[in-house]
Amino acid sequence: MPERHLTVTPLGGLGEIGLNCQKWECGQGAVLVDCGLMFPDDSQLGVDVVIPSFNSLFEEGERPLGVVLTHGHEDHIGALPWMISQYKGMLSTPLPIYGSPFTLALVEHKLAEHGLLDRVELCPVAPRERIRLGNLEFFFSPVCHSIPQGYALLVDTPVGKVVHTGDFKLDDEPLGEASTLCEDIAAFAGDEGIRLLLADSTNVEVEGHSKPEREVRDTLREIFTEAEGRIFIALFSSHVDRVRIVLELAKETGRSVLVSGRSLASNIEKAVNLGLLEKPERLYTEQDGLSEAESSRTVILATGTQGEPLSAMTRIANGEHRQLALHEGDTVIMSSRVIPGNARAVSRVVNQMYRQGAKVYHGSWRTIHATGHACREELRTILELVRPEWFIPVHGEYRNLALHAQLARECGVDPARVLVLEDGHPFTLTPDDLILEKPVPVESVLVDGKGVGDVGRLVLKERRILGSEGVVIVVLVIAADTGEVLHGPEMISRGFVFEQLYEHVLEDSKCLVLDQLEDMAPHEYDRLQEKIRSSMRRFFRDVLGRDPVVLPVVSVV
Repeated sequence: MPERHLTVTPLGGLGEIGLNCQKWECGQGAVLVDCGLMFPDDSQLGVDVVIPSFNSLFEEGERPLGVVLTHGHEDHIGALPWMISQYKGMLSTPLPIYGSPFTLALVEHKLAEHGLLDRVELCPVAPRERIRLGNLEFFFSPVCHSIPQGYALLVDTPVGKVVHTGDFKLDDEPLGEASTLCEDIAAFAGDEGIRLLLADSTNVEVEGHSKPEREVRDTLREIFTEAEGRIFIALFSSHVDRVRIVLELAKETGRSVLVSGRSLASNIEKAVNLGLLEKPERLYTEQDGLSEAESSRTVILATGTQGEPLSAMTRIANGEHRQLALHEGDTVIMSSRVIPGNARAVSRVVNQMYRQGAKVYHGSWRTIHATGHACREELRTILELVRPEWFIPVHGEYRNLALHAQLARECGVDPARVLVLEDGHPFTLTPDDLILEKPVPVESVLVDGKGVGDVGRLVLKERRILGSEGVVIVVLVIAADTGEVLHGPEMISRGFVFEQLYEHVLEDSKCLVLDQLEDMAPHEYDRLQEKIRSSMRRFFRDVLGRDPVVLPVVSVV
C-alpha cells in the first residue's frame, strides 16, 4: 500500500436504496462514513431490518478514528447499534461519532434504547465546521434534504480533495436552513481541483429539477383553506420542515394539532429542544386528548406514509385506532412518496380511507410532497461545478448508478475515470491513480428479533414455502419391539387445505404412512421419517398440485 493513500470500502448503498455505509482508511486509522440499515423486501418474510456486514470493518489492530454521519435518516444511522455491539470489545475508549445536533439527538435515543451510550462519544458538528481525524480533514457543508441539519462532506486527504454529497437537493429558496453546498465546493476546489466525487444517485431518472418545499406549503395552504372537517396528514416523522409548515398553517386557520405516533412526537420534541421548531400552544398528543369543541377543527399529524400495518395512519384507516377514526367529510393528505415495494400496502390503506368517506390527497396530482433528493438537472449542476478527476456514483440501485455514470460522461468527465462499483468493491486513491482492490465479502445481515445473522437463504426459503404451501405434520408412535402402531398416524395441517373439504385426501395420506412402515424392518426405523416425507410430498403434488412442508414426528418407544 502506498504511504499516501485513501482506501474506500463500500459496505452498503451501492446497488440498493439503503444500507449506506463506507469505510475510509488512510494509513493512520479508519473512519466509518454513515452506518445505515435497509427495511426488508417482500421476499424476506419475518425479517425486521437488514444491516451491512461488519465482519471486515475493522481489521485486527486497526485503529477506528470515528464515525462521520451525513444526516439522521435510518438508512444512514440505523445500523449503529449493531456495529457498536459487534466491536465494543475492541474499543478501549468510547468511539467518537460526529454529526449535526439533530442527527446526534436521533442517534442518542437509538443507542440509549440498546444500552450502548457509554460506548460512544457524541460530538456535535456545526455547519461549515472542520474536524480532523488522522490525516483526513472533514468540512461539513450544510445541504437541503428532507430532514434538518444534513451535511455533504468536503474532505482534504493525503491524495487530494474528495467530495461526498450525502443526500441532497438544490433548493434556491428553502423554508428551513439554507444550503451552501455550491459555494462551499467552489471555495474548496480552489486551484487544485477535486480528485474524486461521490454523489447521490437516487433521482437520476427524474428529469428536471426537484420541486421546492415552498410549493408544498402553498398547496397545503389551499387544502387547509378548502377543508371543512378534520385534516389528517401522514408524513415521515423526521421531516421537520414539513411539520413546521403544518404547524404554521394550523395556526393560520385556527386549528389545534394532535400528534399520533411515538416517533413523530419524539422527533418534534427533539426539534423544539434544538430550536428547529417553535412549539405551538395548541399542540396535543394522544395522551392529552382533545375537547369536543376542538375536535372538529383539528389537524392530526400521523406516521404511516408507507402503509405499515402498525402505524397510526393505517390503524386509523382500518378503524383499529383506540382514539381516532375517520368520518365523512374528513380530509387526508399522504404527504410523502411511496417507497418502491410499498405501493400495494399504501393502496390498501388509501382504499380504506375512501370507504370511510374521507377526501384523500395522494400521488402527484397536487404538490403535497417534494423529494429530498436532487433530480437530473441538479446532479448535472454538481458535476459541472465539481469537474472531478474521478467520479463514482453512490446511493442507488444499479440502474441509478449506471445512469448517473452516463450523465457524468455527458458532463465531460473522462469515461475511463467514471466507475460503477457495487458493495464490497474497495478502491484506493493514490497521488497518481485510482486502483481497484480485491473484493471483500459484504453480504448483508438479516436481523430477526434478537437474532442477528441467524436467518439465511434456507430459512427464508422455508418461510416462503410455509407462506405459499402450508405445513402438514405427521405424528406416529410405534412400539420398538413389535412395530405395532401405538398412536396415529395423526395428520395436522396448517395453511395447506381446508380439512373438512379435503378430509378424504388427508385420510388417504395416512395409508401412505402405514405402507412405508410395513416395508421397513425395526432396525431401519431411523430412515422412516425421510421415507414418509418424500412419499407424502409426491402424493400431495400428484393429487392437489401443492407442495407443503411435511414434518414427520416418529417416536419409537
